[in-house]
Amino acid sequence: MFSTLLNTWMLAGTSQGALMSFRQEADAYLREYPHTRHVDIYLHDLNGCRRGKRISAESLRSLAQGCYFPLSVYAMDMEGLVVESALAQREPDRLCLPVSGTLRPCASDPAHHAQLLLAMQEPDGAGCALEPRVVLERLLAQFHARGLYPVIAPEVEFYLQAVDGAPPSSRCFDIDMPERDSALLEAMETEARRQGLPLCGIVAEAQAGQFELNFPHTPRVVEMCDRVLAARRLAHQVAEKQGYQASFMAKPRAALAGSGLHIHISLNDAQGNNLFASDAGNPNVMMRRSLSGLLALMPASVALVTPGANAFRRLRKSLNEPLFSSWGYNDRSAALRLPCASPASQRIEYRLASADANPYLVAAAALAGILYGLDRPLTLPEPGASAELPALPLFWPDALARFQEAKWLQEQLGAPFSDAWLACKRQELARFESEVTDAEKRAHPH
Repeated sequence: MFSTLLNTWMLAGTSQGALMSFRQEADAYLREYPHTRHVDIYLHDLNGCRRGKRISAESLRSLAQGCYFPLSVYAMDMEGLVVESALAQREPDRLCLPVSGTLRPCASDPAHHAQLLLAMQEPDGAGCALEPRVVLERLLAQFHARGLYPVIAPEVEFYLQAVDGAPPSSRCFDIDMPERDSALLEAMETEARRQGLPLCGIVAEAQAGQFELNFPHTPRVVEMCDRVLAARRLAHQVAEKQGYQASFMAKPRAALAGSGLHIHISLNDAQGNNLFASDAGNPNVMMRRSLSGLLALMPASVALVTPGANAFRRLRKSLNEPLFSSWGYNDRSAALRLPCASPASQRIEYRLASADANPYLVAAAALAGILYGLDRPLTLPEPGASAELPALPLFWPDALARFQEAKWLQEQLGAPFSDAWLACKRQELARFESEVTDAEKRAHPH
C-alpha cells in the first residue's frame, strides 16, 4: 500500500528526492488511487490557511519540476486580502516544489481527490524567508547544530455541532457516546489512517461537543506540524460528510471552554536520551533553563500563538484576569504545565496557544523561548508565581506592541517574516476595530 510505503520512507528520515523522486511518489499514489481526477496543491500562509489551486491528476507528475505561486501568499491577512506593505516588491512569483510525504487523499472524496503541500523557494534556492514552515526549520537548525533535538506531541481541541441543530451529547472523557457521534469519530480515524496521519487518540473534552486530537511524540517537528494542519482539514471534511460542522475557533461561544493547541515538548541528545529526564521529581537544570526562557519570552510570543481577537477571549477570565498562570506541576491553569510522567518522560506542556494558531509558529515560539533560556542565566520563579513575571498581554493591540518591541525574537524568526507578519496582523486588527457590532447597535436602538 502507498501509505505503508510512505510511512516507512518518512520514518527513515529520507529527504525529498534522496530515496524516491516525486515522480515515483506520484506514480505510487496513482497506482493505489487509480481513479484520482484532481489534486489540490497549496501552501500554508501566515495564518496556516491553505492557499493554492486544483490541478488535474494528469498534471501531477510534472510538479517534480515545480510550479509558481506569487510571494503575496505570505502577505495575506486572514480573509485572503494582500497587504502590500508586507512586501518589499510587488507580488513576484516564486518557484514552489512538492513537500515529500504530503501527497494524500482528501477525506471529502479519497478515491478521486488528492492534496499536496508545496514549499516556496527564494531565487537562490533557499527556503522562502516569509514561509512559517521555513521559520521553524531555521530555528530547529540552531538546536541541531548544538546537538539538541526537540521532540513534540501536539494536542488540538475542536468543537463538533450537528448541522440539523441536534445538541451535542458527548461528555468529558465519554467512551460510550451515541452511535452518531461515535460513527463520526471512527470516520475521522479511518481517514487519518488513509492519509498516514498518526493520531493516537480522540478524546471527549470538558464541554459537550468538544474533542481533542492527540498525536504521538516525534523529533520530526516540521512534519508533525504539517500533519496537524492536514488533520484540521480532515476534521472539517469528514464532519461535513456526516452532517456536522467542525470548529477550531479558539472561543466559539462565550459560555463554552476555549479550544487550545497544546504542545508537549522535550529535548533529546543525539542518542535519543531525554535531556529533561530527572529522578528527583523536580525540573533538572536543562528544564529549568527552558522554563525560564519560555516565561521570559512569553509576553512577546502571545501574539504569535493567539492569532486574532477571538483567540484573546480564550486567554482571560475577565477583562483584567488572565486564564493562565506561569508554570506548575500537573496544573491545567498553568501556561507551562509539567504533566505526570515517568522520570524518562519528563516534558513541558505549552498550553498558551489557541486551536486556530499556526502550528509552525506555535512550535517556533516555544523553541525560541527555550533557546532564550539556554543562553541566559535567568531566574525561574516558584510554581504559580505569576506576580514575579511580566504580565501577559490580554488584548490584541497590546500583544502586537509587545512583539514589535521584542527584537531578539524577531531576529530568530527573521526580519522579513516578522515585518510581513506584523503588517498583516495590523491590517486584520484595523478591520476588526472598524466593524460595528450588534452589541453596539443594541445599545443605541434609536
